Amino acid sequence: MNTIKELLDGVEVEWKSLGICALIKRGQRVTKSQLAPENQYPVYSGGVTPMGYFDKFNHNPHTITITKYGTAGFVNFINERFWANDVCYCITPNKELNNKFLFYFLKNLQDFIQSQVTDAIPAHLPTEVISNLLIPIPPINIQSEIVRILDNFTELTTELTVRKKQYEYYRELLLTFPRAENNG
Repeated sequence: MNTIKELLDGVEVEWKSLGICALIKRGQRVTKSQLAPENQYPVYSGGVTPMGYFDKFNHNPHTITITKYGTAGFVNFINERFWANDVCYCITPNKELNNKFLFYFLKNLQDFIQSQVTDAIPAHLPTEVISNLLIPIPPINIQSEIVRILDNFTELTTELTVRKKQYEYYRELLLTFPRAENNG
């Protein structure tokens, strides 16, 4: 496997703050009363999963989100059209950054980002924390190669998880014998 040193092959990597190399925008408020299970678009807010479904979307697929409140600092990559609620940052990188590369880098920083949540009531992640994160910007072809490698590992990890569950199911099925009645 290639290491970052091999991939860079002596190329200098520039670092820029996220606020300079990406657009950071909060979503727009919708309330639970506006949501319905029959609506098409998931609404991402302060949680890890959608809070419900809305009849409109305000973001396209392949958008990076970071929650501001709730599970503040959680980094996500949404693969479908969705509604970003106002407690959700949406990150759109400039052309010098591969979107998925930026996601992987931010996901790698997730513990640090979550450690920056304020103790205020309610606890939240200040915009300046996100805006000031330093992001490496290697050449776009190197970013693409890093994404390819990490996507492959993600796919393999998912496959392993599914296979493990399948193994546990069949192990249980094959090793569960009926108990003999005690005629003593």
